[in-house]
Amino acid sequence: MASLPAASATPAPSASKARGRSPAALILRQLLRRPLVVVALVLLAAILAVAASAAWIMPYDPMKMDILSRMKPPSSAHWFGTDEFGRDVMSRIMQGAQLSLLVGLLVVVVAAVFGTLIGLLAGYVRPLDGVLMRLTDALMAFPDILLAIAFMAALGPSLFNVVLALGIVYTPRVARVVRAAALVVREMPYVEAATALGAATPRIVFLHILPNLMSPLVVQATFIFAYAILTEAALSFLGVGVPPTTPTWGNMIAGAQQYFQQADWLVLFPGLAIVATVLALQIVGDGLRDALDPRLQKVT
Repeated sequence: MASLPAASATPAPSASKARGRSPAALILRQLLRRPLVVVALVLLAAILAVAASAAWIMPYDPMKMDILSRMKPPSSAHWFGTDEFGRDVMSRIMQGAQLSLLVGLLVVVVAAVFGTLIGLLAGYVRPLDGVLMRLTDALMAFPDILLAIAFMAALGPSLFNVVLALGIVYTPRVARVVRAAALVVREMPYVEAATALGAATPRIVFLHILPNLMSPLVVQATFIFAYAILTEAALSFLGVGVPPTTPTWGNMIAGAQQYFQQADWLVLFPGLAIVATVLALQIVGDGLRDALDPRLQKVT
């Protein structure tokens, strides 16, 4: 690492400029320094744009069957080919992007809300720490996919139940991260000062502690988004997720199992969509983690 310049009475122009930027601008600058993160951001933005505008850009009705065009390989008429019912695979992938991303987003919201509440209570209210953490340990003792299958077996296959089950599965991850950060923040002088001044516990927790936990929470949410998309696809593939009539990426792969040898594109393109989305989210999550780590930030 290069040595720092000697101290001067006049601040360096670059340091003064960096101090004048907003935290969001500094984080964005850190992310844009990494070519791989930039590529992942562009790819993720493209996937989100396709999902948001799918209703207008889909070349065909994703539910319309055409028996005369069944099992057609990729061509100029059907870029990703057709399935066993003659439905356009590209259109179904676009519609599946909406549902798969929606599941991921809703799971993040559920896990973030409940995980943050549990983590804050465990990190600040000492008598609750042992009980809440033992409950989260019990949930985390099971593999994610097995716990999700158990919940889906009890709840039944539906979009709402998938979100609920995955939200419960990933809540302990958020709770652990929030608790660890809350244990550090609660010892800060400003929290002790608020306590000494008689501030109510909810005020201290939500106005003084929670805002300082957003960095690890955002990073964890990015990873959970990726895990949720992957796990939803696994549940749909196993037949215990979203009902088969709903065109998610996992359902498309599940329905194409028996046709894989003569129509490999039915598995290839939905699989690539899952890989691209999960990989982009993971890379962005890694970039955010590094950008939000003060030890890795450089003032330039």
